[in-house]
Amino acid sequence: GVVANVALIANMFFIMGILTSLGAVLTLPGIAGIVLTIGLAVDANILIFERVREELALGKSTSQSIKEGFKHAMSSIIDSNVTLAILAVILMVFGTGPVQGFATTLLIGIGASLFSAILITRLIFDWMLERKMEIPFDNNATRNAFKNVSIDFVAKRKVYYAISTLVIVVGIVFYFKNGGFNLGVDFKGGRTYQVRFEKDMNTEDVKKSLATPFESAPEVKTLGSANQVKITTTYRVSDNAATADQEVEEALNTGLKTLGTKYEIMQQQKVGPTIATDIVYGAYGSILFSCLLMFIYIVIRFKKWQYGLGSVVALFHDVLIVLSFYTIFDGILPFSLEIGQDFIAAILTVMGYTMTETVVVFDRIRERLAESGKSDVQGEERNKLINFALNSTLSRTILTSLTVFFVLLVIFIWGGESIRGFIFALLIGRVIGTYSSLCISTPIVVDFDTDKKK
Repeated sequence: GVVANVALIANMFFIMGILTSLGAVLTLPGIAGIVLTIGLAVDANILIFERVREELALGKSTSQSIKEGFKHAMSSIIDSNVTLAILAVILMVFGTGPVQGFATTLLIGIGASLFSAILITRLIFDWMLERKMEIPFDNNATRNAFKNVSIDFVAKRKVYYAISTLVIVVGIVFYFKNGGFNLGVDFKGGRTYQVRFEKDMNTEDVKKSLATPFESAPEVKTLGSANQVKITTTYRVSDNAATADQEVEEALNTGLKTLGTKYEIMQQQKVGPTIATDIVYGAYGSILFSCLLMFIYIVIRFKKWQYGLGSVVALFHDVLIVLSFYTIFDGILPFSLEIGQDFIAAILTVMGYTMTETVVVFDRIRERLAESGKSDVQGEERNKLINFALNSTLSRTILTSLTVFFVLLVIFIWGGESIRGFIFALLIGRVIGTYSSLCISTPIVVDFDTDKKK
């Protein structure tokens, strides 16, 4: 744990240093890229530590186990980082605005996390070994965790397909019931008000006071000093009636009066959508192109097109599941589930998590099939090997997912109202990414990789 934290702190130091030297502006999509990078760094360390534990279980010495652990984990780490680097490069070259900001921080983070997770952790371990320090990789509580797990993922694949299909269908039903997605100011424009209060105000209090009269919480940001805020709302933005502006201002005054503080509306204006149609289509195009390149890379690395298909299906599956949750819970949960720039960043982060999880699982399947000496084995024997591979990655998959999930949960609870919807998407994505790598992408490989010789 200490070694992983030292590597993580060094990783963040490198990222911030490079961003500062480039003069980059850190936006919410950029922060999403850093969150994904933290997940990558944690994932690489857990992969290495799990491999070391496997070597120790075979009776090897600590120094030999560490050496072998780094060696065996390298393939998974390189594959998962390269697939994400492909995504980042394509998004940076062809994307604009929030997409480009996400891609820039992600690309910097991939290089920094590889350096810190592989080189710095190895140097620390070598330093500890030289001083003959004890390096435990487990304790009495974790020694046999996930050792005797034997879940038949392959046999239950139709159940998983049915669950995913049900969630997506319910999401589609709610999409039409709600009249589409709850688009934010970024996509459909709105009205902005610059308000100066008599004393310093908390933006969350202002937002809560306006949630009822505006029928949903507006965007509230401090403007200069803490007693001045900028309020942006989509309330009646499409209403072209002559009295609409006046009625929206009356709703604003109704909410602000509940704060019990004198205020003055300094400025007001109607704004258009900040994310233009060409930016949205550019994002779609760059994502689809990056999916194609990732498909080609995985086919080359794993020598079967079925693996490429499984990984791409998992990506689209996870995006559809997150969108379904947004439509189902919009208006039910006590926070905004608007779709804006931050949602684009969240979807890209979810795609990154999914790709990392899927590639690591595929890598272990390839390894198990190679160890058996029967890479083209079919039928029940192949299914047993795949189940064995999936169960052997379960410890690493759950540890990585929980580590990042807890970090996101802390941000969700204490990070403030303004980013709660964004973190909600990441929390769903983290869980769904783990689920799809085990229960969707691998079963897709099984279903399409059938023996044609018969």
